[in-house]
Amino acid sequence: MRVRPSQAALAGGVALNLLLLLFYWRWGAPPPPSCRGPRAVPGVTVVLFAAESSEVADTLGTSRSFAALPVPVLLVAEVAPYPPVPLPAGVSLLRLRPALEGSPIRPELHVRTRHVAFVPDGARAVPGLLERMRDVLESGGNDGDGNGEQLRVVAAPVGTAPPRCRELRVDARGWTVSYGPAVPLGGSGTSCGALEGPSVLLLRTRDLFSLPLPLAQPAPASLFIQAAARRWRLRVLPAPFPAALRPPLSPHDAWKAADLAQNRHRRLMAELGVKREALADGADRWYGCTKTTPRCFGTVHARTPQYLLAGRWTPPCCLRALRETARHVVAVLEGSGVRYWLEGGTLLGAVRLGDIIPWDYDVDLGIYREDVGKCRWLAAAAAGTPVEDPEGFYWEKAPEGEFYRVHFSRANRLHVDLWPFYARGGTMTKDTWLGHPQDVEFPERFLRPREPLRFGGFTAMGPNSPRSFLELKFGAGAVENPEYPNPAVRRMREDGGPLGGGMGGEGVI
Repeated sequence: MRVRPSQAALAGGVALNLLLLLFYWRWGAPPPPSCRGPRAVPGVTVVLFAAESSEVADTLGTSRSFAALPVPVLLVAEVAPYPPVPLPAGVSLLRLRPALEGSPIRPELHVRTRHVAFVPDGARAVPGLLERMRDVLESGGNDGDGNGEQLRVVAAPVGTAPPRCRELRVDARGWTVSYGPAVPLGGSGTSCGALEGPSVLLLRTRDLFSLPLPLAQPAPASLFIQAAARRWRLRVLPAPFPAALRPPLSPHDAWKAADLAQNRHRRLMAELGVKREALADGADRWYGCTKTTPRCFGTVHARTPQYLLAGRWTPPCCLRALRETARHVVAVLEGSGVRYWLEGGTLLGAVRLGDIIPWDYDVDLGIYREDVGKCRWLAAAAAGTPVEDPEGFYWEKAPEGEFYRVHFSRANRLHVDLWPFYARGGTMTKDTWLGHPQDVEFPERFLRPREPLRFGGFTAMGPNSPRSFLELKFGAGAVENPEYPNPAVRRMREDGGPLGGGMGGEGVI
């Protein structure tokens, strides 16, 4: 049988299509050539971050030193250095700030090697030391420590000052980074969370660009925090890189450098979503809301703040403001003779933790309605006149109904709600009900007498038999079984478990 050319072409096309289908089924479709990243090659790319104008000469000295090894050197800057400087051979510039008429910035396309090293300004190259760091990383990269941590970063100090390590803990859910005390380096292969002082940091290129902020500055702090959040281990080698001799900065240049470092650090904390740094000496550095700024979250819908939907709890700056407002309101009420008690979820937090529930967004107090006139600020609010007291707290009648609200300030609307109850036939009731499940009447006997409870670092009055009071409000087992305010929107089990249950979002090295 003679096969016509058209039949042969048709049969060839069918066979080709079958082969293509087999290929896609077996191996998957290859990405278009324009979407492929550069193939990683052996070696280390040195990444330098451009310094300010007073230090450009040493940045160039560092880049020349490492380019002479030779290794590829990438100078990273927001914009091109000004005044313009000629880059040594083997050094390329990556500008992070995109130009309106330019192309999208894709830093990962500028690193072709399998490993990358962050090198601080002023360091000098040592032949073979980058390769030694790479070998340590690859020889220990699959060794876990039993806590789910793997070696992902190798560090080497710069200069002659003895390096010191700090423990570093990241609680992403709590918006907090905590540091342990600095301790001397213990010897070869020491692991720690953060290295104090300048250091060269080496990691795999694929690990670097798996981070959400791979080239954020200051680079060491950014890498340490992001590594700790992922439970990456960091190993420190004792062999140092030398540091260039540099003349001391003038007082003005020293001030400029310190101010720049502080501003960069604050910007990094904002980019990472860190509201509080807990220092080893017990002090705190805060980066969230204050009395002069709005609170960290917007209007709450369905009793579920936006941060809960993001898998986080109340920002610590907001909790601090709520505690301060509650302490102030309690002091004013007690000084005015207004009978009050911890209500609802606030009482639940006091019984369970002696504090605000970590995901709560306000504080609730019950008061006797007949006592409102005893407090000048409440009386003004009841008359429809919002008023700011001498401490800057803002008292007003709530727009939602017959109750009162005390804000942290005019600008920051974190608040304490004051619910006026009155007795009717031995039962405490009120005129405004917002439909919350725990919003129910209760026997006045729970307030005869009231009892002191620890709450948020001070003492406040609560009902007697608080557990029975809470079970009347929330149901049996309310104290032992934490749950978010509106389980229909988000349940606690979606975030990994109850209080203290080892929920996700925390890493420690």
